[in-house]
Amino acid sequence: MTYHHTGIPVFEKMEGMMFVDSLKVWVTDAGASPYKVEWLYFEPDSAMAAAIQDETHVAYVVENIVEAVKGKSVLWPICEPMPGLKIAFIYDQGMPVELMQLG
Repeated sequence: MTYHHTGIPVFEKMEGMMFVDSLKVWVTDAGASPYKVEWLYFEPDSAMAAAIQDETHVAYVVENIVEAVKGKSVLWPICEPMPGLKIAFIYDQGMPVELMQLG
């Protein structure tokens, strides 16, 4: 696992956010942040778990997301919000953790 970013929910859209239609969330590019911060604004009709919408999360790149979620408490199942990116959210040690498989 390799650290990728920290995601922080906000209550207003920010300049430069991109809309991820399948998740009903607006996000900034964590790669553009010197501190690897991804800001998230959720649309009112987003179906994502409340813990994802309300709490800060950390994200890690994994080689095999299917293996990475096995035996974990899954908050959001594996999905592909954009081509070449699979994600899932688990709940671990009291906080949401995003797992990402690139490519």
